[in-house]
Amino acid sequence: MQYRFTEGAGVDPAEKARMIDAGTLQAFTAKVFEGLGMPAGDAATEAEVLVWANLRGIDSHGVQRVAAYSRAVDAGGMNPRPRIRVERETAATVLIEADYAFGPVVTVQAMERVIAKARTAGIGWGLIRNTSHQGAMAYYTQMAARAGLAGLAVVCSPPNMAPPGAKQAGTHNSPIAVSVPGLRRPPISLDMATSVAAGGKLDVARDKGVAIPEEWALDAEGRPTTDPGQSAFLRPAAGYKGYGLALIFECLSSLMVGNPLLSTTISGEGAPRPGTQNSFVAAIDIAAFTDVEAFKRDVDRLADAMNGLDTVEGAPPILVPGQPEEQVLAERTANGIPLPPGTVAKLRAAAERFGLDLPAALA
Repeated sequence: MQYRFTEGAGVDPAEKARMIDAGTLQAFTAKVFEGLGMPAGDAATEAEVLVWANLRGIDSHGVQRVAAYSRAVDAGGMNPRPRIRVERETAATVLIEADYAFGPVVTVQAMERVIAKARTAGIGWGLIRNTSHQGAMAYYTQMAARAGLAGLAVVCSPPNMAPPGAKQAGTHNSPIAVSVPGLRRPPISLDMATSVAAGGKLDVARDKGVAIPEEWALDAEGRPTTDPGQSAFLRPAAGYKGYGLALIFECLSSLMVGNPLLSTTISGEGAPRPGTQNSFVAAIDIAAFTDVEAFKRDVDRLADAMNGLDTVEGAPPILVPGQPEEQVLAERTANGIPLPPGTVAKLRAAAERFGLDLPAALA
């Protein structure tokens, strides 16, 4: 399966972004999802996860996804009213059939379950089968961190990333997120794709009308491209390392739930619905191993040590994972979220489709 990034071509990169406050954007986005048929509570969850990403500068996983989600619902790939159900469960594990639910709706439920299991069993491990795009995975791992636990989340989907030397997609650019709590500092929170850049970053580049670095993607002939509209395959981070991680994540998610996504898509035999995802989320009870408060203090000390490292001339201070996003969060909470013209156009189209008033900041 090829990822084609073509929507939004012709956007004027000189056009300025529109600024909007998070509360207004979240309320509007929730109404869009209600228009797609989601119950109000689920629509609110979906909107919260997307705007959470925008607030932290993760615009690739923010409200620019609205148009793609709308198309997926129309095509039957995302289910606004799923029958989410637990199929297997032990004291420490759970398997959830998502029925092609919007990713945040089922993943929040799964993380809540594994957090509860970790409280009693020391660890909670949840597998989710047949979900759809889950947004920024750090949202879920930070749920665990806020509860005083360590959180882990990984997702797999049909292939969109070419292994080194291939001119065909072989793996998904499966992201992994890990969060651990601090005491006086926010969590250290890693959230990374196994590709050089997440696919959504190409969407954002298209919305801005700008080129991409040639390290990000390949065209249909396997050649590096700087045009997001010509991008067919993502490129793995660190070559075989990113490819290898993605392959193993498929084994620990899709194969573990008996729902292969990579091999079936490549062979064309029993290929999944476009956009299908399988994933796992986990929570680890720090108290099963050490004093929680001492752990949090050590996390703070570790972050302080990284921030205090000597740097070469002209280099910025060394930050820990999650710290850049926290800095953007403070700025955007105070000043609003900038939305590029292509994203504004997507929200305008959604407002017209569902008869909603477009927020004044975007009009």
